[in-house]
Amino acid sequence: MLPAAPHLEAPMSTFTLILLALAATVLVTAALSYKVLIRLLGLVIIPNNGVGIVTKKFGFGGASTLPDGKIVALHGEAGIQADTLAPGLHFGLWPWQYSVAIVGFTTIDDGKLGLVEARDGVPLSGGRVLGRQVDCDCFQDARAFLSHGGQRGPQIAIIPPGTYRINTSLFNVGVAPVLEIKDNRVGIVTTKEGASLPAGEIAGATIPGHNSFQDAETFVQTGGFKGLQEQVLLAGRYYVNPLFATVETVDMTEVPIAHAGVVIAFVGEVGRDVTGEAFKHGNLVEKGKKGVWVEPLDPGRYAINPRTHRVENVPTANVVLNWATGKSEAHRLDEKLCTITVRSSDGFTYNLDVSQIIHIPRNDAPKVIARFGSMDNLVTQVLEPTIGNYFRNAAQNSDAIEFLKSRTQRQEDAKRQISAALEQYNVGAVDTLIGDITPPAELMKTLTDRKIAEQERVTYETQRQAEIVRKELEQAKAQAATQAKVVDSERSVAIADFAAQAAIKKATGEATARRTMAEADAAVITMTGDAEARKTQAIGGAEAGVIKQKAEAISADSYVAIEVARALAASGQKLVPDIVAGGSAGGSTLVEMLMAGLLKDVVAARTTKDGQTSSHH
Repeated sequence: MLPAAPHLEAPMSTFTLILLALAATVLVTAALSYKVLIRLLGLVIIPNNGVGIVTKKFGFGGASTLPDGKIVALHGEAGIQADTLAPGLHFGLWPWQYSVAIVGFTTIDDGKLGLVEARDGVPLSGGRVLGRQVDCDCFQDARAFLSHGGQRGPQIAIIPPGTYRINTSLFNVGVAPVLEIKDNRVGIVTTKEGASLPAGEIAGATIPGHNSFQDAETFVQTGGFKGLQEQVLLAGRYYVNPLFATVETVDMTEVPIAHAGVVIAFVGEVGRDVTGEAFKHGNLVEKGKKGVWVEPLDPGRYAINPRTHRVENVPTANVVLNWATGKSEAHRLDEKLCTITVRSSDGFTYNLDVSQIIHIPRNDAPKVIARFGSMDNLVTQVLEPTIGNYFRNAAQNSDAIEFLKSRTQRQEDAKRQISAALEQYNVGAVDTLIGDITPPAELMKTLTDRKIAEQERVTYETQRQAEIVRKELEQAKAQAATQAKVVDSERSVAIADFAAQAAIKKATGEATARRTMAEADAAVITMTGDAEARKTQAIGGAEAGVIKQKAEAISADSYVAIEVARALAASGQKLVPDIVAGGSAGGSTLVEMLMAGLLKDVVAARTTKDGQTSSHH
């Protein structure tokens, strides 16, 4: 025999194969025998996570058949049994009489709820659309459900999150999400079960005790109405059966700052008017009654059902409305207003924009809404015709140019008259403002030409004044340029004046001094002269006496000749002339000759003196 090839196993022997086949046969037979044995003994094993649903194939005696219309057996009839098998070992369930179906537990996850529909039970009646709630341990006790009058069909009760052993042959369980309402939102509830609404009502009144519609059976039993509910759900999580009620979430009702929320209730008891005889334009009722509430809501957020109540926000601050095409404020109350077209008395048609400022006091806001229903109606029914007609009438009574020129007066008159007109509607008119005025083109050209001419005249006058000012400026500049010299001259004049005054004072002083000195000198001279005169007089007297004595001693002619000769000698006069003219017949003496020469000198001296005097004159 050749050796076996490497890496190859030896073929299995026929004997080994026979042994394996026998072993397998024994095991299969044993297993089948175990199951057959278990079935023969009526044993059923239910796992820990399962539920056994038993179906009885036949019965004995009068209770062997289910009543008509029944699906689940309560008294051992043939068919699906109400009782289920819990996890564990159960005996007596003979395979020829019973069949057992094992199903898993029913699990409702967190954030979900279980919706139940029963396949058996009492038929629905009395207008109900959901089976009434019975005590059956969250539908885990099918026998209790059927025994206590549970109704077939959709159930009003729900299964909260958890794990349950439910007979799925009787109950069909669906899953739905729990209701989540976010912050600042409310849930509007519409129920499908309950009594019918009374005639004239649009929503059911608030019913206490049903835990925000989570206990639906209590809601129905305490007189809840089907349909729209006045009560709303606030933010939070709710286990509301969606088969019982649908919930729509909306934003909370908000009253902005500087507004008053006027509530108009469509549900509730009919209220009594609290305005009295003075207000005849609508009824105001107390809070909670049907109608317009006399007390408005202050700024804030409110959990109000917008299907049963309407809140009209009335601005309590000043509101600006623009009669200008394409221009609207944030409140949008004036979005349908447009520029006012007017016709003047002289036939011109032109447009003008107007802005009206109004104010509605908080306590008067309900009266405005009771009268008009909304702020939009106030604008369209009162403000628009009142203001439009005023300006049309004002323009009709004036020509176009006059209207343009008296704009300020028109504006004041409009404020006064519109304020008086709006006061009867509980609306305060703060101010009326005229915006752009668009007169006809031909009229504008006339006004423009006139204005240009006026402006040119003003321009010319301005230029003339500018030239005058420029001239004055140049003069001022020139004066300023010579100001230094003027100042110097003025200072020189002042200095000269001071010097002249000083000189005058000096001359006055000197003259005074000289006069004083002259007076002193004159006094001295006078005194000296008097002394000299007295001296001369004395000397003359003395000399005269001497001369008298001498004359007496000699002859007069001799004495004279002697004195003359003495005088001539003293004067240096020549005693003998250069030319001697012939004398008289009688001859001349020496004395005569001297006298003639002296006379000649005297005459010459007098002539010279007279000539100088004439030249001076």
